[in-house]
Amino acid sequence: QVQLAESGGGLVQAGDSLRLSCAASGGAFSTYALGWFRQAPGKEREVVATITQAGNKAYYPDSLKGRFVISRDNARNTVVLQINLLYPEDTAVYYCAASPGSYLMTTAFTHWGQGTQVTVSS
Repeated sequence: QVQLAESGGGLVQAGDSLRLSCAASGGAFSTYALGWFRQAPGKEREVVATITQAGNKAYYPDSLKGRFVISRDNARNTVVLQINLLYPEDTAVYYCAASPGSYLMTTAFTHWGQGTQVTVSS
């Protein structure tokens, strides 16, 4: 099955931009819908962005739309999350995930990376 590994997290200042990457191996990358999720201490995991297998459609929660951009490169087996204008409230562990089904069915994301910490200071 597909294995996922995130990278690019770290400590940044409010207003900065950050690019998170996720590399996949061991599976048919192009058959999976992909997504980024995040979880802050004391809060439930929430969806940040998802993208279709072909990369032609994406979903963002209304509260995040405009600052977060998801993209994928099936030739390189990678999915990227570009984050602009970071706020302290964006501090969380960010996870890459894969789904054998629809990018709109968040409960179907069953393959997960280990997560990467993003900390935004004010």
